[in-house]
Amino acid sequence: MGFQGDEEFGNNNLPVNNNLPSKSIFRYNSPLVQVTLIGLVCFCCPGMFNALSGMGGGGQVDPTAANNANTALYTTFAVFGILGGGIYNILGPRLTLVAGCSTYILYAGSFLYYNHYQHQAFAIAAGAILGIGAGLLWAGEGAIMTSYPPPNRKGTYISLFWSVFNMGGVIGGLIPFILNYHRSEAASVNDGTYIGFMCFMTFGTLLSLAILPPSKVVRDDGTVCTHIKYSKVSTEAIEIMKMFLNWKMLLIVPAAWASNFFYSYQFNNVNAAHFNLRTRGLNNVFYWGAQMLGSVGIGYILDFSFQSRRTRGFVGIGIVGLLGTAIWGGGLANQLKYSYDDLPPKLDFKDSGSDFAGPFVLYFSYGLLDAMFQSLVYWVIGALADDSEILSRYVGFYKGVQSAGAAVAWQIDSHKVPMLSQLIVNWSLTTVSYPLLFVLVMLAVQDDHNDKERIANNLADPVSAKDTNKPV
Repeated sequence: MGFQGDEEFGNNNLPVNNNLPSKSIFRYNSPLVQVTLIGLVCFCCPGMFNALSGMGGGGQVDPTAANNANTALYTTFAVFGILGGGIYNILGPRLTLVAGCSTYILYAGSFLYYNHYQHQAFAIAAGAILGIGAGLLWAGEGAIMTSYPPPNRKGTYISLFWSVFNMGGVIGGLIPFILNYHRSEAASVNDGTYIGFMCFMTFGTLLSLAILPPSKVVRDDGTVCTHIKYSKVSTEAIEIMKMFLNWKMLLIVPAAWASNFFYSYQFNNVNAAHFNLRTRGLNNVFYWGAQMLGSVGIGYILDFSFQSRRTRGFVGIGIVGLLGTAIWGGGLANQLKYSYDDLPPKLDFKDSGSDFAGPFVLYFSYGLLDAMFQSLVYWVIGALADDSEILSRYVGFYKGVQSAGAAVAWQIDSHKVPMLSQLIVNWSLTTVSYPLLFVLVMLAVQDDHNDKERIANNLADPVSAKDTNKPV
């Protein structure tokens, strides 16, 4: 499995390949190209899933089927998110990603079926299967995104991935908007919307075959991303069990639980509660577009704002914490105006005038905060190690806890827990996570050894600067 050529070990204890065919950052086996490819895979699969979920109720007038399907999805996701890192280490990226991506097609197809027959059993079963696939996909994605880049460029590459991935939500939001534009009174999306999603997901599944294993990805300084070959089932079982006793992972648990917990509230009780069908599609274009902006902004802060990596982490946590407090405070002011028993009139982007502006800006801001929060957590995880085998387990644990929280959240919404209570829980969970992330950065993230040289490289070339630092 190792990269063919003369190898020696560099200053980061990873093998160095001295026969680079090209110094271009656009080499097929460069971290930049590989992270971009995994971004495009996620653009097509979870990106389109996000657009489908973001319409509220999976594009249906009654959100019950979507809520139950999402509960099944995140229940199995919680298990296979944790197991996914180990499976990735055994199977490698291609088999893991192909298996994961293919389940998204089935899920979108189940709602096409529901559009005609109104039987939710297929959607629930497809959701459970998608949870298995999503666990595999996101464990592989997390390992690639956090381990392929140079240690001092992880924030930049995370923002690159997040931008490409969320372009899927932008394009996916345009699909229902365009196909349902002249159906201002429509309650459920048409068949073409689901078929469009399925076409993108099929392309993403095929594209996942282009991802290289970490032993064949070579950074610009010649280091290979890992020298470790595929693992064994017994090894992964032991290492996964250790995650539950790892104090670093335990400090991440509140942030992981919170990071998808708010989707059911934002999609069903903000977007679906306030807006008609075509406007919900338009809103999602901006929601996922805001995620692109948020990831780029926090990525710059986490890589370039200060010489000290630990200081950059502290500043990033502080900025996300302050912005989150402001946005959830605005959400509280909005939520006090309506409830399940007193729903607001449906707003349309063309016909509602100034009434449209406030809820729209709030929904946009929720997207901005989501990207900044999750990019921050990924950066912290990436700063804890530099090897794909370790990081795949860390990310798998994060996605597993995240999905357990989401499973609970979708059932909370399905049981019509008061909207105000949902908002307060979401705000509280994110707020609790900030000081714990601060402690984790303080205790576990070390400063770079060659800060002056690293900053000089950053300024000279923010994407392809040499990896001259010994990783944590």
